[in-house]
Amino acid sequence: MSDSSPLANLDSQRDELIRQINEISDFAVLREQEPLLVGKRSLLTTLQRTLGQIAENERKEAGALLQGARRLVEDRFNERFAELEMVERAAKLEADRLDLGDVVVSAVRVPVTVGHPNLVASTQRELEDVFVGMGFSVADGPEVESDWYNFEALNIPPAHPARGMWDTFYVDLGEPETVVLRTHTSPTQIHLMEAAVKLGDPRVHAVMPGRCFRRDTPDARHLAAFHQIEGLVVDRGITFADLAGVIETFTRAYFGPTISSRLRPAFFPFTEPSAEFEITCTICQGDGCRTCSQTGWIELGGCGMLDPAVLEAVGIDGSEWSGFAFGFGIDRCAQMRHQIADMRALIENDARFLRQFS
Repeated sequence: MSDSSPLANLDSQRDELIRQINEISDFAVLREQEPLLVGKRSLLTTLQRTLGQIAENERKEAGALLQGARRLVEDRFNERFAELEMVERAAKLEADRLDLGDVVVSAVRVPVTVGHPNLVASTQRELEDVFVGMGFSVADGPEVESDWYNFEALNIPPAHPARGMWDTFYVDLGEPETVVLRTHTSPTQIHLMEAAVKLGDPRVHAVMPGRCFRRDTPDARHLAAFHQIEGLVVDRGITFADLAGVIETFTRAYFGPTISSRLRPAFFPFTEPSAEFEITCTICQGDGCRTCSQTGWIELGGCGMLDPAVLEAVGIDGSEWSGFAFGFGIDRCAQMRHQIADMRALIENDARFLRQFS
């Protein structure tokens, strides 16, 4: 390009523009200078208008050089714009920040406290530890179940009188009264046995903790949303004596050697024979009180040998395999373990009560 060309000093002019951009340290000044640096009033825009004065055989090369210089200047301007904008934003945030440190310390003085597990959650973990120590595994299941898992597979067909034992919450999914909030954790037993059968080994030794739902009226021993833990053993040669031994071993391991268990005949459609198991009332130590209705005993849960119909529902041969199941309330265990007279205290969020177990 000839020395007389308007673009003869393009490199030095480009470098000068970049130098000017780099020297600007104030965001407002950079915005103010934008038209002179990269806008319509800039040097490069002026040079763009002089391309017509260049010989036609040099015009294409000159245009490419000018566009390259413009791109470098605009890229540097955009980078500097972003840098100074960030500095400007940080300065505004710092200026707007309200330091309440002294106010909190001198006026409010809010103590910093550390959260802790809910009493029911910690009780569940303690129960799991006890049963794991006895050789059980821990399993989980869904809280929303089909009617088949919650009732039918447990030998409670539609219209069976035993369904009156459970005040059920139905979920509006599918056909009416086909999906429920589980009324007990027993459906998980069905899931476990089905999985075991698929693996070709029906043996199960597991406990299943979880939340359950019934339309119960809350009182000293009942809640509408409560927590259960169930146990299931399926193996060869299992007898009722094994069940009684597990219940007594658990009772003494969890509640201490001074607390005993006893079994009373009962009816459950999924076990035969069935029993309710009770433990010595930990509040009155068996002397009788309001919580145990003056009997000296507190019902903890139900248990029994698996009914052959339940084994048949999941494809297990009842002539070769037998088993037992038991279940009781985690909330009730917390109540007995910590001598809580009224179970409703577990859900009332009374700070005085919560602090006792922090």
